[in-house]
This record gives sequence, C-alpha cells and structure tokens, in this order.
Amino acid sequence: MVGFLSLAVFNGLVGQASQLADEKSRLELRSEAWLAQESAASNSQQVREGPPPPTPEETGYAHVEVNLSRQRLIVVDSSGHVLKTLPVSSGSGKWFTSEGRTRRAITPRGRFTVFRKIAGWHESPLGMLYYPNYIAQGVAIHGSPSVPSRPVSHGCIRIPMSAAKEFSHMTPIGTIVLVY
Repeated sequence: MVGFLSLAVFNGLVGQASQLADEKSRLELRSEAWLAQESAASNSQQVREGPPPPTPEETGYAHVEVNLSRQRLIVVDSSGHVLKTLPVSSGSGKWFTSEGRTRRAITPRGRFTVFRKIAGWHESPLGMLYYPNYIAQGVAIHGSPSVPSRPVSHGCIRIPMSAAKEFSHMTPIGTIVLVY
C-alpha cells in the first residue's frame, strides 16, 4: 500500500512538473514575441524615450531656467528652443554654519544675471566648484561630482561635471537665469 501511494504521489509530481514546463515554454514564446515587438518599436521613429522635452516659461530671448521642483535646468535660445537640459541639485533647506555665520541652505528664486565666471576649479569656503557661474551673492551654477536628483547643496545649483565646461561657454556674463 505504501509503495502504491508513493508511486501515485510521484506520478502526480511528474504531472505537475510537466504542466509547469509546458507553461514555461508558452511564456518564453510570448516573451520572445513581445521582445521582438519592442525591438521593432524602439527602432521606429514614432517611439520616444523619456519624458517630453520641457517647455520654457519665457521665450523671445536666450536665457537659462532652473525648475527647483523638478530639479532641472534648461538652456533656451532666442527662438524659444531648448538647447540643453540638465539635472540639478539645489539648496537642501537645512541649517549650516560657514565663516562664523549660520544660515539656511536655500537656492534663491527669482530673475538673476550671470555676473562672474571662473574657468576650471575654484575653492570656496564650502568646497570645490567646477566652472562656477555666479548669479547671486555666493550662489553659482557649477559642476559637481555629486548631483543627486534632490536638493542637497548649500544653495548653489549643482550640475554634472561632464556638462559644466560646455554650460559655462553657453552662458556668457549677462545671461539671464530664471529660478522658480
């Protein structure tokens, strides 16, 4: 009797294993078909990757816009076309002390002008800045090795190191910067 039950259990497991193998084969065939469709679609001109391009708040003149809620920067030409989009990391809102002063790490909002630029590295009281473009007292758009997609700076607008030099060349002194 034990042998018969063991054989029945064994046969049942073999049957389940066979059903699972059949199901796996069907899923693999569906996956291959889906991958083929996705591959064809990604090669098509109709498929766009990522979010839609940002729309500038203002047009009619060349300028830079920094959207603090999205942590994005755009460079806009005089026709209103977006030339470049970059991730940024702005002021964290936390308290910090530097040079004997305690203040909050806030990136100011408003309309600014690039008034000072430094090529290459610059040492500031709060750390190293790469190609800083100053827009307000002590606040610059500059390259940084750390640009998480959330506010973490002391108030500056961090951009990726790989884009800092080109950004600096695109934004001469006098460039308008809108921070909102």
